[in-house]
Amino acid sequence: MSGFKEPSFADRQKAAQQARQDILNKFRSQPGLDDPAVAARRAEREAQAAGRAKAKLAREAEKAEQARLEAEAVAAAAAQLAREKEEAAAREAALEAERKAARDARYAARKKRK
Repeated sequence: MSGFKEPSFADRQKAAQQARQDILNKFRSQPGLDDPAVAARRAEREAQAAGRAKAKLAREAEKAEQARLEAEAVAAAAAQLAREKEEAAAREAALEAERKAARDARYAARKKRK
């Protein structure tokens, strides 16, 4: 069994040149922009991008609709709360008027007795 043979400078240079040539050949063998397969893949990618954009618009419209419904619900709840406060204030005013009338009646009865 022989030992490891150290590659010489010329061998390393030749290997590097061969690697560059292989990369260049690989690049040259790829189809160009006018190739029908490349054009078909590009059209497919554009169609997918358009589909994603359409789906995104649909999601945004759904979110906007949901936000509008939530805002309507909040407004309805606020209106209901305001209505309940007004009704409570009206009941309190009516109760106060009733108490005042009863108090005035007692006062008048006391005056009448004297």
